[in-house]
Amino acid sequence: MSLVDLIAQADERGLAASGLACLDRCVPLLGGDDEILRPLWAGLAEDACAGDWGERLEQVRGKLSGDEGSGEDQAVLLARRMLAAAPAEPSAGEMRVWADACSVAALQIHRILDPLTDQKDGASSIDARREGRTEGMSPLVAAELRRQVSVLELLAGHGEAGLRPALAVSTEGRRVLRAVVSRRSRRRG
Repeated sequence: MSLVDLIAQADERGLAASGLACLDRCVPLLGGDDEILRPLWAGLAEDACAGDWGERLEQVRGKLSGDEGSGEDQAVLLARRMLAAAPAEPSAGEMRVWADACSVAALQIHRILDPLTDQKDGASSIDARREGRTEGMSPLVAAELRRQVSVLELLAGHGEAGLRPALAVSTEGRRVLRAVVSRRSRRRG
């Protein structure tokens, strides 16, 4: 099943986890530590998106706030927009829009950061990848696509019990992206 189909069929918890996982993998671009999104993950385990999701989200936004537009590159701006777009009062409809946008942004970020990607491989190729046409993908983008699919499949197949393995998938992706960001900054600096 394609990523687009998985997002279309996901329930509220799956959508929230999907968007949160995409954001979690991109936290290295925002200067956050590995635990910064833990309260949001805990909120998903407690009761999908009810309760104090909005309050926890605002705390995270405060900790990851940056001066958008102050010379930041496109990858950082996309990650900031993911965080800014997270719904404070989530409904299934709002979560679906956010999860879909996060999916696209995370794939674009990985395309931008992958030194093996042809940078002319733009938005239309991201859409094609999400629909299942994966030939010629760079390794970093392919791995991100697999992680997005895995998170949604884990939540669809296991419900709340899928959160822990989904977090593990996200943690692995964050470590990979942190290494890519580190190599990139060494090359630039």
